Amino acid sequence: MTERELWERYKRYLCVVPSVGFTLDISRMSFPADFLERMRPRMEEAFTAMDALEKGAVANPDEQRRVGHYWLRAPELAPEPGLAKEIRDTVAAVHRFAEDVHAGRVRPQKAARFTHVLLVGIGGSALGPQLVADALGTSRDAMQVSFFDNTDPDGMDRVLATLGDRLAETLTVVISKSGGTKETRNGMVEAERAYTQRGLDFGAHAVAVTGEGSELDRYAKAHHWLRTFPMWDWVGGRTSVMSAVGLLPARLQGLDIDAMLAGARDMDAATRQRDVARNPAALLALMWFHAGNGRGAKDMVILPYKDRLMLMSRYLQQLVMESLGKEKDLDGKGVNQGIAVYGNKGSTDQHAYVQQLREGVNNFFVTFIEVLKDRQGESMRVEDGVTSGDFLLGFLLGTRRALFEKGRESVTLTVPDASARTVGALIALYERAVGLYASLVHINAYHQPGVEAGKKAAGRVLELQARLLSRLREARAEARTAEQLAADLGAPDDAETVFKLLEHLAANGDHGVRRVEGASPVEARFQAS
Repeated sequence: MTERELWERYKRYLCVVPSVGFTLDISRMSFPADFLERMRPRMEEAFTAMDALEKGAVANPDEQRRVGHYWLRAPELAPEPGLAKEIRDTVAAVHRFAEDVHAGRVRPQKAARFTHVLLVGIGGSALGPQLVADALGTSRDAMQVSFFDNTDPDGMDRVLATLGDRLAETLTVVISKSGGTKETRNGMVEAERAYTQRGLDFGAHAVAVTGEGSELDRYAKAHHWLRTFPMWDWVGGRTSVMSAVGLLPARLQGLDIDAMLAGARDMDAATRQRDVARNPAALLALMWFHAGNGRGAKDMVILPYKDRLMLMSRYLQQLVMESLGKEKDLDGKGVNQGIAVYGNKGSTDQHAYVQQLREGVNNFFVTFIEVLKDRQGESMRVEDGVTSGDFLLGFLLGTRRALFEKGRESVTLTVPDASARTVGALIALYERAVGLYASLVHINAYHQPGVEAGKKAAGRVLELQARLLSRLREARAEARTAEQLAADLGAPDDAETVFKLLEHLAANGDHGVRRVEGASPVEARFQAS
């Protein structure tokens, strides 16, 4: 294809979204000329399904739940007035609470005011807030934010060490819809101990975002936490950033949550229209379908050319892969759907994996995210007539061209800046694209049976560990191998799991398990010390 032909293709397919200042260029995707027209009937079905979802239809049949994250930025669309009021009241409550914290009306036990936020959550309860905090935060924010987003003890120690004495000025926000998520509960318990060790009452420094009546809700109220905010069952974790899950930490940080909501609301309006050529979410969904032949045959590589959007790939990993990675379709037929997502930031990717993208296996398509505004204020010239931001654009356009020359497909999403409004619109764009794509491939985007299976399997491992420790204490004087102990437990087929548990127990002094070396690692013996 000549440069002139590519320019004509660019003009023909460029999607412009004036309300948020976005453009989407799909000209470097090699779909045939009749592709959009051929897909029109399926897109009409997807639009109809999305319309029913937004009007309150049960969109998650596994759990008989509605899916209402779109109402979070447009409460007037909620199917009942009571829901609309709850949404508005929650946003107002977030504003009031943050204002009280910033003004010192809500203050810590032994300090003049709160200066830090420690967010305890996992998955969607952390990824969305992390994206927002990193994209929009500055050193001048009203409060700085740290995260417990895993059940890794060393990771939590590192965060606490960074906070140091400022823990006395830290407000902890614990986020869990069910209140029973073990990773989040572990983080809460570890945080509570850290406060207690400094002579502080955890409840005087803690806020919960959770479902009404949940285990966490009951715990927070029984221990006189400062406040609880609602997390509704019609909002999934990976689409919860526009609820109190994301709004509360962002507002405490001092970010413009109203602008974020407005950007999402305007993008929602732009992506409801049924004219595919003017609907960026529909075009994204169709490009995903084209690239992967409707089966996720190619990976999605996210390359934002902006440091502030570095976490977009991590955020989209969950949004896309948890939503679309499904074994069965809506009819129960085995389909093994999904799109793998990974990414980095430009121009870091120039020095990382672009070599393989250009010359290795062609099993991907790229989304370039271009941000027009380089920085607040004027940039210096790093060379004659050239700024560092000019170089950044040069690397983006150069990489895009280099990939196209080798037949590697890409789309380019151009946004005006990295503002709260833009971040809100980006989140809304991808939420809609995921929903539309799920309809195209006939799957349920709003459940996560694989995640639940992993949680259940982890529970069984911990039950086995409890039995193993009990057996070791019974046979205190006798050191035994993993195979012997598995047989003792009546679980000889679990010998490998027993061995891995024993290795971990012996490496940590918490449970009093001692290792006696053998001729090989698997012949090591273990006993209670």
